[in-house]
Amino acid sequence: MAQGKAAVIRSDLDIVIARTLARDTAKNMGFGAIDQARIATAVSELARNMLIYGGGGSVTMNLISKDGRTDFSFTVHRNEYAKTVDLLQTKVMPSLNATEIVGDTKICKVSIVGIGMRSHVGVASKMFRVLSEEGINIQMISTSEIKTSVVIDEKYMELAVRALHKAFDLDQPAA
Repeated sequence: MAQGKAAVIRSDLDIVIARTLARDTAKNMGFGAIDQARIATAVSELARNMLIYGGGGSVTMNLISKDGRTDFSFTVHRNEYAKTVDLLQTKVMPSLNATEIVGDTKICKVSIVGIGMRSHVGVASKMFRVLSEEGINIQMISTSEIKTSVVIDEKYMELAVRALHKAFDLDQPAA
């Protein structure tokens, strides 16, 4: 499980935000200035393609260290998966001497959103507990002031949404 930062892509400004987030992430990973620029450029190209061809989406970046290597993880909309993998293989891998790309098209993102998350302690932990009690493995986590998103296996999407609706009393008819 990894916790990352996300940029929702809805406008050109969001592409700049994603680029900055990618550069900061690359810097935290220990990449030099040239590789930071390469990673930031690749992410901004991906974000632009999401906006142009997919109508937007979100980019979530995570740092995962294993066996002395640091991995860079992010999510893209399913409709952008093939284009993203192609771009990574042709542009990013050669410039960074990356060894592999691992992807999964059988995942989904489930989010809890609300302005009240700023003032209510324990909302995210309640989400994690509910998913755990249902036996749903969280693969990635992304948080902001008003949203917590998790990436899970898509076969658990309906179960996750129903369990969260029940836990947060959203399964009741409107009064």
